[in-house]
Formats: sequence, structure tokens, C-alpha cells
Amino acid sequence: MPRMRCITEMGMGVDVHGRDATKAAKRAVSDAIRHSSLSFVRLFGKTAHDMFVDVTIGVPNPETVDTEAVAKELPYGMVTVTAVRGGLEIPAEQGGDAILIANAAVIVSLDDGKAG
Repeated sequence: MPRMRCITEMGMGVDVHGRDATKAAKRAVSDAIRHSSLSFVRLFGKTAHDMFVDVTIGVPNPETVDTEAVAKELPYGMVTVTAVRGGLEIPAEQGGDAILIANAAVIVSLDDGKAG
């Protein structure tokens, strides 16, 4: 089933203490979707549950991201989350702690209704 990309949203999330990539990733997804209302899907005879939501999270340590927890930040659609190397880690002046920054790309697509 071919998909038609409808929306691309970007967001940034930060964990100031603790280097928690999942926390930063969830905040990045929340930032990306916070100002979106995707009511246009009704124009295609679809509902919010028909959306495909593909999320890419960039963090310095992608293997530590709980992708299932990040997916729960999205209220609708068939969600997939992939964590990749990216983002930033800014060391503290005295060492030990760091600021971890995650970037999120949230892409919403719909089935275009055409046979593949």
C-alpha cells in the first residue's frame, strides 16, 4: 500500500540532568506535535487512527531509547519509532553530569488508496 506523506514535524527535547535519552526523546516528540491538529485527514475519508506515524529520534546513545515509551507520546495512528545516532550531549563543567538533547522527526502519512 503506497503512502502519501502529509505532515513532517520536527521537535527538540532535553534532559538537563541524568542523561536519560528516553526522557529527552519523549520531550522532543511532544515538542514536535504540540501545535498540530491534523483534522485534514477527514478530507480523505480517513480518521486519525488511519494515520501512519513514523518517528525518528536522534540521540548520542540510540540503544538506550525505550522506543515503546516514546511511541506512547503519540495519541493516534500506527506508530513506529526508530532511534538513530544524533542529537547532542553537552558535558557539565565539573564532569559527571551532562545535558542530553534529542531531536525528533515525526512524519504522518496516509494510505493513498491506490493498489501498489
